[in-house]
Amino acid sequence: MAQIIIRNLRKEFGSFTAVRESSFTIEDGEFFMLLGPSGCGKTTTLRMIAGLELPSSGEILLDGEEISRRPPSERDIAFVFQMFALYPHMNVRKNISYPLVSQGMPRAQVRAKVAEVARILGIEDILDRSVGGLSGGDRQRVALGRAIVREPKAFMMDEPLGALDAEFREHMAEELRALHDRMGATTVYVTHDQLEAMQMGDKIVVMNNAVVEQFGTPQEIYDKPATMFVADFIGSPSMNFLKFHGKIGIGAREVALGNTAFAVPQTREPFEGDMVFGVRPEHVRLSDDAPYRAEVRATEYLGTTQIVTLETAGGEIKARVPAHQVARVGESLGLDFEAGTITLFDRQSGRALKSELNEGVLHG
Repeated sequence: MAQIIIRNLRKEFGSFTAVRESSFTIEDGEFFMLLGPSGCGKTTTLRMIAGLELPSSGEILLDGEEISRRPPSERDIAFVFQMFALYPHMNVRKNISYPLVSQGMPRAQVRAKVAEVARILGIEDILDRSVGGLSGGDRQRVALGRAIVREPKAFMMDEPLGALDAEFREHMAEELRALHDRMGATTVYVTHDQLEAMQMGDKIVVMNNAVVEQFGTPQEIYDKPATMFVADFIGSPSMNFLKFHGKIGIGAREVALGNTAFAVPQTREPFEGDMVFGVRPEHVRLSDDAPYRAEVRATEYLGTTQIVTLETAGGEIKARVPAHQVARVGESLGLDFEAGTITLFDRQSGRALKSELNEGVLHG
């Protein structure tokens, strides 16, 4: 299908900068997620790749060819919108076949291709129905069919499941991923839903305030956050942050929170000043005899696990622990942390300090 390379891509709307010097590579056949909160620049980035917006500067390479100034019709890229964008006066068959008919493809070939796409999407029985009476899920399948039938080099999808209810959205996400795996197409998918990105994506770009904060596999993004924003945005509950002031040198293996020393991944840079000790809730351990103390503020039962909220000298912290573990509101418990999972951050800039844990992490 297609490899897409983004180099120093920038988009300005007057005095407002929507995308700021973004660079990343989407490999051939990847399901690639553009993730971030509303207004971060992810949809603008997608529209620039598709040709619906022209970049202010930077390059977009499709299979090695620079395409940033080419019109959409010359990019061989299909776009699937959140609100389906179907033709209401046409039935399903005509909606799907429209791109082929407009290209002048012979009628018999059009019919064969539409039949094949309908079979892949499981919509053979609705080909002659009006799109107006279809469910949201079927309308999305029709929109996908119209994109697939062209056999483009790449697919751009702008929150295509956003208009669906939560239960059906999860089902359609599974279908979309299965369809991608069957076709092997390069797909770029915009979402603000971090669970959707983690479940579906081969690679993820996390954007914030027009900037790429980090890109990598879902596991890299989760386990090795490059910034406090990424650590906070990814995960439910998100990473815990404990503030402290200290000094570390290259090769340090522990830091002090108050009067308690905790093991951390070996540091790769020196730092002195305000820092943040980052730990995921599932890497927090509750222990009666641990010296670092915290008061239980709340518990949330989740079946096999529970979320325990505690107050420490460095701030509030959440622990994901087995449901049977006793934690009573108001009692004091000791805390310990899995040493190899800790990320230290520069509190002022929010960037992760270099350590053996995050070697090779790709920042924006």
